[in-house]
Amino acid sequence: MDKFVLNIIHRPEMVPEYAEKLTGHGKEEDIGRKSLLTESLDIFKLQQETAHRNGLKTTIQMTYASLFNEEAIALAKEHHEKYGDEIALSLLGLPCKEFREKYKTKDFCIWMFSMEDKKSIVDDVFGKFHDIFGFYPESTGSYYMDADLVNYIKETYPSVKCAVATCWEEGPKAYHTCNNSWYTFMDGGPWAPWIPSKANVHAPAADEKEDAGIVAIPHLSRDLLACYDGNGSNFGTHPQNVLRGMIYDSKTWEYPYLYNLIDQYRSLEKYNNGYAYNMMFVGPGWLNKMGRWEAPFELLKKSYEDGMAYYGQLKKEGKLTDMTMAEFADYYRGKKTYTEPECALWRDILYGSDKQLFWYCDPYMRVCVNMDQGGAIVDLRPYAAKLEWKVGIGTPHVTDASYPFLIQEKYRAGYFTHYAGEGTIKSAKLTYKGEEVDLCLCRTKAAFSEELIEGGRKKRILTLEPVDIVFSDLTVKLQTRIIFEEGSSQLGVERRILSMSNPEAEVELNEYMVACYGTTEYAEDMSSLTLGCQKGGEQKEIAYAYKCREEELVDADEVYCVLPPIKTRVAMSADKAGAKGYVKEGYAFSPMFTLGYTTTLSDKEVFTTWLSLEREN
Repeated sequence: MDKFVLNIIHRPEMVPEYAEKLTGHGKEEDIGRKSLLTESLDIFKLQQETAHRNGLKTTIQMTYASLFNEEAIALAKEHHEKYGDEIALSLLGLPCKEFREKYKTKDFCIWMFSMEDKKSIVDDVFGKFHDIFGFYPESTGSYYMDADLVNYIKETYPSVKCAVATCWEEGPKAYHTCNNSWYTFMDGGPWAPWIPSKANVHAPAADEKEDAGIVAIPHLSRDLLACYDGNGSNFGTHPQNVLRGMIYDSKTWEYPYLYNLIDQYRSLEKYNNGYAYNMMFVGPGWLNKMGRWEAPFELLKKSYEDGMAYYGQLKKEGKLTDMTMAEFADYYRGKKTYTEPECALWRDILYGSDKQLFWYCDPYMRVCVNMDQGGAIVDLRPYAAKLEWKVGIGTPHVTDASYPFLIQEKYRAGYFTHYAGEGTIKSAKLTYKGEEVDLCLCRTKAAFSEELIEGGRKKRILTLEPVDIVFSDLTVKLQTRIIFEEGSSQLGVERRILSMSNPEAEVELNEYMVACYGTTEYAEDMSSLTLGCQKGGEQKEIAYAYKCREEELVDADEVYCVLPPIKTRVAMSADKAGAKGYVKEGYAFSPMFTLGYTTTLSDKEVFTTWLSLEREN
C-alpha cells in the first residue's frame, strides 16, 4: 500500500530566533523578558492545538530553555498522555539566561561549538531532560548535526534513534539572501530521510558497519527545483517560508503553491517503492504576534492552520499517516535497505515552465540531472569517499559543514559560462563537418523506470525524450538514458542515435565531464590533483599545475582524476572499441579539469560511458 508519512515537529522555544528584538520594541536586549517567554509559549500552544484539532500527533522537541519552564514541561507531559505526542529533545533553542551565564557565549548552533563544548552541552541538556522526565529522549535534532556530535550522542545516549540532521541546500545561496550574515553552510546533503554514516552525516551509510545508529530527517521539506535555483528559505512545506517567498495572493490570502508542493512530495512514492515523506517544522518565532516579513500575525496564523487542515484532510481520506519521529525511525528501518536510493523526478510548479530536475541519492553519490540542459549532470557529490569533515570551533571548518562537490552549476558556472573558461558540468557534444552542438542546448523531458537485477537489486533508469540535433546539412535524432545501478558506485550514460537524415553519415560524439572541487563559489587549490589515462599497463599522468596540458589514449580502460583534498577518485570508462579517452588540465582563470571520451557514431549506434566514484585511499 502506498504510504505518505508526515512528521509534525513543534518546539516550545522560549527565546525564538529574531523574536526578542520584535517583542522588545527597541529596548535593551533581555532574553529573559517575561513578555517574550509568554508569547512564545502561547504560540507553541496554538501550534499544538492546531495539530490536535486536525487529528494529528506531534513530536514535541523540548528546548534547553523550555526545561526551565514548568508550564512547558506540564504541557509536554499532558499532550504525551492525551494525544500520543512524543517528548523529544532539540539542540535548537539553547539561548536563555541560564545557558548564557553558564557558557559565556551568544553562539546557539550546536555544531559550531568546539567538540569539548558540544559534549558538555549535550550532557547538560540530556541530563536535565532525564531529571525532569525520568527517561532519555528517542529523538533530537538541530539545523545540522556533524558526525562527531551524532556519534557521541548515540554512544552516550543509545535511546536516540532519530534526529533532524541537516537543512537541504543551506549554503552560499542562503548566505547571500541573509545580507551575508548567516554563517552556516550545509549544502550537499539528502533532501529526504536517510541513515547517516559515522564518517559524515551528509553521506548515507552503505552497510551496518558505517551506520551511525540513527535515522536522519531533513530540517524542512524543500521545493527541489525552486530551492536549488534560488534561495531555499522561500520554498518549502513550512507555510511561513511560502509567505516569505511572497507566493500567495495578497488580496485573498490563498496559497495554492503550498498544497501543490505537498502534493508533489506525495507523488515521490512513484519513484521510491510506494513511500513518500514530508515534514512540518515551524518554530514559534515564525508566528510572532508582531508579524514576520511583510505578513501580519493573522496571515501567519491562517497559513499554519490551513496547512495543518490539509494534512488532516489527507489523513481522513486515508492518504496520509502521521508518525512521531521515533515511530518514523522504526518504520524507515523496516522499509528501506542501506543501498536503496532516494529518487525524485521533480517538475516546476511555481514559475510556469516545463523544467524538470531528477535527484538521486545513495551511499555513493548525490546527483542532479537537468532536463532543461539535455540531461546534463549539474550537481555531483562523491559520497563514496565518506569524507571526514570536522566542523566547529577548533576545526578547519568552523562554519562550513557542506559536503564538497565535483560538479555544481550554481557555484561553478555550469554550461552557460563566461566567454573564457569552462564551468562544471557533465554532458556531450556532437560534431559534424566542423559544426559542434552541446546537448546542454537541447531541452528535453524524462521518464523514470526500474529494472530488477541480480540479488533483488534494481536499476533506476532515467529515459530522456529524443532531441533533434540540427547541423547545416544533417539532422540527428539522439536519445539519452542515465542508468543508476543499486549498490554500485557508478552511473551509466547511454547515447543512442535513433535516426539520421543521411543514414550514411558519421558524427563525432564527445562525452565529457568538467569538474573541480569545493563547497562555495571560490576556487580551491588544485595543485595536489593528478589526472591520468590508463590502458593495460600503459599510463599517462598529469600532475595539476595550471598549464593547460592534455593526454589521451585510444581504447583507454579509464580516464581519471585523484583529488586528495576530498579523498576522492573519479573515473570514466567507455564500452566501445576505438573510443579515445582523454584528460585536460585547466588554468588559473578556469581552474577545472576535464575527463572524456570521443568516438564516431553512425545511424542506430549506441555509446555508453560509465562514471565511477571511489575513496582515494
